[in-house]
Amino acid sequence: MSVYQLIQLGRKYLQLWPQRAELANYFREYQIIVFSRFVFRYFPALAIFTLILPIVFNVYGAYPQTFFYALFIASIPVQALVILGVKADKYLPPSLASWYKESVAKVNEQGGQIKLSQHKPRYLDLAQLLCLSYQRV
Repeated sequence: MSVYQLIQLGRKYLQLWPQRAELANYFREYQIIVFSRFVFRYFPALAIFTLILPIVFNVYGAYPQTFFYALFIASIPVQALVILGVKADKYLPPSLASWYKESVAKVNEQGGQIKLSQHKPRYLDLAQLLCLSYQRV
């Protein structure tokens, strides 16, 4: 999988996870999602602030280092997407996979025919199931 595809998969994974605090009790991935959303919200502004700071204080000698730090801070959201893309493509552990399959079966029994992977589900499939579950509530 190319880096661009990982970034796209990470973006999709980030958007699918519901913003429900109760998920933090059951899934460790929820904390990663919350941190990634924080990074997307505040780090671009932090990178711009880092670039403007030497100009405000007239410290032009520190500008090359400041540019490096701003570039690093601006790259953190992209790094988060790559990490999320890698995580979304991993298969669920056996215990979580069995819970996932039972949940899909329950949803299908209640009349909601959802088409999610039953054979070797991935974390992306789990995010889709949670998204569908919380849309129904």
